[in-house]
Amino acid sequence: MIYEVFARKSRGEPIRHIGSVHAPDDDLARVYAYTTYDEEKWFDMWVVPQDRLLEVFNAERGAAVEG
Repeated sequence: MIYEVFARKSRGEPIRHIGSVHAPDDDLARVYAYTTYDEEKWFDMWVVPQDRLLEVFNAERGAAVEG
């Protein structure tokens, strides 16, 4: 499974996408993210399964939100 990795360097800084990792489960995704992106001193870091990201808008398709 592919996990997207997000982090920020200090409190109050916007969270940003820093990359992705391949892992069989959530626990290993955390480990892989930490060891892969440990070159920076992060304030906090998150991983989310790529298939759980919800598209809101795509310039080619328009809004994905249905109401």
